[in-house]
Amino acid sequence: MKTYLIVAFSLFTLIASAQQNGSIVGKLTDKELNNDPLPFANVLIKGSTKGTTSDFDGLFEIADVEPGTYTLVISFLGYETLEVPNVTVEAGKVTEINAGLGASSVGLDEVVVTTTARKDSEVALLLQQKNALVMQEAISAEALTLKGIDDAAAAVAQISGISKQQGSSNVYVRGLGDRYQNTTMNGLSLPSNDVNKKNINLDLFGSSIIENVSVSKAYSPTFYGDFAAGNVNIDSKEYTGDGYLNVSVGGGINTNAAGEDFVKSEGTGDFGFYNRYSHDPFAVILSHGVDPEEAMDPINFSGAIEGGYSFNFNNDKSRLSFFGAASFGNSYELREGPARDFTNVLKFDFPTVREYAYKTTTTMLGNIAYKINSDHKVKFSSLFVNNSTDAVGYYGIDGDGYNRDGITSDNGFFIQNTQFNQDMIFVNQLTGQHIFDEKLSFDWGVGFNKVFSDEPDRKRFTMENYQFSLDDDPTTNPVFFTNTAFENQRFFQSIEDDELNSYMDLSYKLSDNITMSFGYNGRRKERRFNSIRYGYRVFDRTTEIPDVNDLNSFFTIENSSLVGSENALYEIRNLNPINNDIGSINRPGLPDNTYKGNLGIHAGYVSVDFKVGEKLNIVPGLRAESVSQKIVYDVINLPPNDPGFRNVYENLFLPSLNVKYALTENSNLRASFSNTASFPEFKEVAPFVYEGVTQRVGGNPDLFGGRNGKGVNYSNIYNFDLKYEWFLERGEIISLAAFGKLIQDPVNKVIAADATGTQRFFRTGDQAEAYGVELELRKNLITDADDNATVSVGMNAAYTYTNQDLKAIEAGDENTFGTSFDRDSDELEGASPFIINADLNYSPVFGSYKPKATVVFSYFSDRIYALGAGSLGNIVENGVPTLNFVWQNAFGEHIEANLSARNLLNPDVTLTRENTGNGDIIIRQYNLGVNIGLTLKYKF
Repeated sequence: MKTYLIVAFSLFTLIASAQQNGSIVGKLTDKELNNDPLPFANVLIKGSTKGTTSDFDGLFEIADVEPGTYTLVISFLGYETLEVPNVTVEAGKVTEINAGLGASSVGLDEVVVTTTARKDSEVALLLQQKNALVMQEAISAEALTLKGIDDAAAAVAQISGISKQQGSSNVYVRGLGDRYQNTTMNGLSLPSNDVNKKNINLDLFGSSIIENVSVSKAYSPTFYGDFAAGNVNIDSKEYTGDGYLNVSVGGGINTNAAGEDFVKSEGTGDFGFYNRYSHDPFAVILSHGVDPEEAMDPINFSGAIEGGYSFNFNNDKSRLSFFGAASFGNSYELREGPARDFTNVLKFDFPTVREYAYKTTTTMLGNIAYKINSDHKVKFSSLFVNNSTDAVGYYGIDGDGYNRDGITSDNGFFIQNTQFNQDMIFVNQLTGQHIFDEKLSFDWGVGFNKVFSDEPDRKRFTMENYQFSLDDDPTTNPVFFTNTAFENQRFFQSIEDDELNSYMDLSYKLSDNITMSFGYNGRRKERRFNSIRYGYRVFDRTTEIPDVNDLNSFFTIENSSLVGSENALYEIRNLNPINNDIGSINRPGLPDNTYKGNLGIHAGYVSVDFKVGEKLNIVPGLRAESVSQKIVYDVINLPPNDPGFRNVYENLFLPSLNVKYALTENSNLRASFSNTASFPEFKEVAPFVYEGVTQRVGGNPDLFGGRNGKGVNYSNIYNFDLKYEWFLERGEIISLAAFGKLIQDPVNKVIAADATGTQRFFRTGDQAEAYGVELELRKNLITDADDNATVSVGMNAAYTYTNQDLKAIEAGDENTFGTSFDRDSDELEGASPFIINADLNYSPVFGSYKPKATVVFSYFSDRIYALGAGSLGNIVENGVPTLNFVWQNAFGEHIEANLSARNLLNPDVTLTRENTGNGDIIIRQYNLGVNIGLTLKYKF
């Protein structure tokens, strides 16, 4: 990796980074036929032979135009010729010209000329998609604005076969979940803001910092071999115009949370930061209490500022551009409903749970771009995200909680869980683009990502006979549940990730019909994890709790055995003492769970574009990828003969073939085949078990070849795609696609059929299959005189069929953990059979008042959350419909007032355990409430 970085930076020193030439796009209409599209008109740059003709829809593109000022000549037999002077073409941008031709003279005042970044323009993106050699779908900044879309997650939901779950960071591509996707920014890997997931939450990317969002569901060798469902790429905004500054502020309410008295963790700030990381956990326990604190009134707030400026040098041939954006937002959620722990029997039952959640997100993005000339450019991008959730949950608030293992009583079981989670990510990227001549171009990029993910001082207290705290009898009170010393505990967890990634791509045009691309990309990633817990051992299990809302008065230093009192009520214990002679009582301890994971990927690739005639492109490719993974761990409750580490090293050769056939000027038929892989994530491999209140999730090191290293290390995947796409008017498309995937040795999350009910990851069978169809429609129903959509509709739907064989896995010498099934096959975990997205947009213009109203609907059907082992059924995540409304109101050029109402249907989010012996049981259920907000923006 160091060698490649030195090469990249040496090239940067010797030659500046490049930018592509510009292009001219537009639409021509026939003034003699009610402004219908005008096909086959000639469009020529005056004084040159460079030009084109318009297609059936009147659309045209003159690509690869050197920056400069030109006169455009537009002609059609029998019509007046139109000359458009002073057409300015800028590097990396698209100049759009829309005009009408007729038999009589045409005035220039009827010509609409705009210049934007190519990736901002919906027309340019559709033309790019139309001409691309590999299947790709994208939504531009222009479309985001027109449809009132305010983040990347909502943007990708406009693309066929993709669903976004309301209130969750989960995005599903073709019905497949998080482990089968990748997310990049500017072509470089992005870390997740939640270490329990592979991909970053797309909600974090507001529309103000996005140029476009693209989804590649067909594979090409430029992507990492770990590819199954698709790759989502976000191009961050780059500003190139005059200086500007936007300021916005907003407020709102959640219908569930409004008027409630919220509480939050002690020691956390309102802006999502925790300031005790430098303190030893044992010192925190001794000096800080356990009771939740009063929170602010539950009013959602958001604020943002963004701006940009650019300087031109050397007669406008060079440019230095700056863009920056910063935002903060919070939200309140009140989740109420049942929660249950069903292992092989019903273990915990909380008919009523109330959880107060306070969430914050802080995002900052900065870009600096330097265009030395029309061929060379460098860009530095820096992203910071702080994401936090402060949740206080009361399980069994009505005194009706049940515990199968109750000591004093099975009823009146109660748990108070107070936890704060903070995830900070830092992303820094340096990219460059170079054009040396008409045949040779070179792109490169290098990035460094840093992630801090912490759960500091989670407090969990368990009580019995909680119903006595609800009566008016002072002589009866709850008691602590004391089955072990850790039923009442403080827990500290820390994760730190470092990642270095890079790419280089060289393209050479051998002839008019053959273009070759060579490249390299690589990643080096390390994760360091540790956790420690301290338990309160209550000496007398009959000791009553006078006030369940004042546990601080019980857990005092004076009441502990630290001071040696004969009347001590409790002692503090740890699981891993520093010194066995001193012991684990009332002393600081060492982490009881640790692991370190390393990932290394180095890959070279080659692809060739063969142009056969005027309509057919055949693009074969091959990627050679070296993958090494290692994990070293020291966790509790493992067999004594476990080696405590696993190593994986694989050399992969991944072929691909993409074929494009232009049926007409505005329709394509595409086909794709590829062989890819799926490697386990660190969270899936590390055997540490995270214990939630009602669910436990742990990794399985056997995913790396089993205990003896002779097993399977990764899933081998074969991908097949066939797609028809028809480009209609500006911003319109109809497409129909079919796809198939064959996944060998798939990985699924499985619930153990034992008393623990721990969910672990297993290679559950030899093969899984996924087949599906997708339909996409984007149509402008009503357009204005400038061909902008006044009323438009979008719809996409996907059906995915999945099936996998299941096999028993025996624990023993070869496998650390085992599982079995009472069935031979099942659906794939995380896959939704049906996905539907639809939107309706209304964007009229009334003088300086330009409102935009958007209604967006989405739905995914039931999907398996975790496979049930033995004779027990699966945990199923029930389907959820979502309806959002956004009303943007622009008053002139400077003022905007936006109203939003999200999750209008307010459906229940439900997890159901099937086939428990007593039918299906709901193990978690709540709704998120409706979020209503108002945002005011001002542009200076």
